[in-house]
Amino acid sequence: MHTYEVNLKWTGNTKGLLSSPVLPQNIEVSTPPDFPKGIQGIWSPEHLFIASINSCVMSTFLNIAENSKLHFISFECKSSCTVDLVEGAYVITEILLHPKVVIPYSQKPDRAKRIVEMSEKACLVSNTLKIPIRLEPEIIVEKSLIPIGESF
Repeated sequence: MHTYEVNLKWTGNTKGLLSSPVLPQNIEVSTPPDFPKGIQGIWSPEHLFIASINSCVMSTFLNIAENSKLHFISFECKSSCTVDLVEGAYVITEILLHPKVVIPYSQKPDRAKRIVEMSEKACLVSNTLKIPIRLEPEIIVEKSLIPIGESF
């Protein structure tokens, strides 16, 4: 069993400060600007929600890629969630992940794609959700002989 503590202190208007006793940095949060009194340029609960999914998928991918001996050059993922008004309440209705993995020419794109798909399915955060996640992976084969960046 693992426990993760995050604390929130309201700082005025629609802003607060997230902290954790085990982390050195605080994160300022606010209502998003799409809502009354929301503030632009500050992380919102919606941003943090999708960020938790995105970072969990990456962590899971790194683990599965290493265990599978998949060599890759880079991993990045654009993500978004859509919020809609449903029956008088705001809910997240769609989650989209667009991971992009660059692999060396010696690796198989289909195998890399399967590992990305396995990563989303094995991700602790996405497994906790009722909302389906739309995954649109992009696998790019690097033609150069010299790998760029770190790989497993």
